[in-house]
Amino acid sequence: MKEALRYLAGVAGPSGYGSNSTAEQVTQDCSCPSPSHHPLTAIVTATSGIGAETARVLAKRGVRVVVPARDLKKGAQLKEMIQKESPEAKIVLLEIDLGSFASIKSFCSEFLSLNLPLNILMAFSANRTFAGEDDFLFFVACKFLKSTAQGASTTCYVALSPKTEGVSGSYFADCNESRCSSLANDESEALQLWNQTRAL
Repeated sequence: MKEALRYLAGVAGPSGYGSNSTAEQVTQDCSCPSPSHHPLTAIVTATSGIGAETARVLAKRGVRVVVPARDLKKGAQLKEMIQKESPEAKIVLLEIDLGSFASIKSFCSEFLSLNLPLNILMAFSANRTFAGEDDFLFFVACKFLKSTAQGASTTCYVALSPKTEGVSGSYFADCNESRCSSLANDESEALQLWNQTRAL
């Protein structure tokens, strides 16, 4: 209950940020080295929603962003939108269809041929709609949901904040290190999942 109230109130945690913080706010003091000094490279797998906002903010902060896109037209629109706001942004658009192993292999080969480092990998799932905008449930729930800019804040914070440099294997929520469920930390469950996945 206490966590839910903190979320709804947007109370800042130890990082100084909370559920109401936006990606721009949490990265305001973060920037990458200039392009001549080997900037960070991020693969951000989305052309809309939180993934697009993440790509936009990372590019604005000097990260070279690789956008894998099934729909190259949408990818090109995202690239154009980012470069309109940040003309110096380095955006690489590559085609990929995650439903095709041949396409995945082709993407990997193309990416490797660019001789770029891979510093950040962010995979966002496709948008799934459970209720239409006219539904009462949507009307009620949207009052408690984050905006796209707020939704991208934690991924951008973890990617660029000096406070998270060298941090690995931690779980973050609302730009603060957080505890995940005991099941998520159960090594026997993880091993069982690994073995079942390999069997597929």
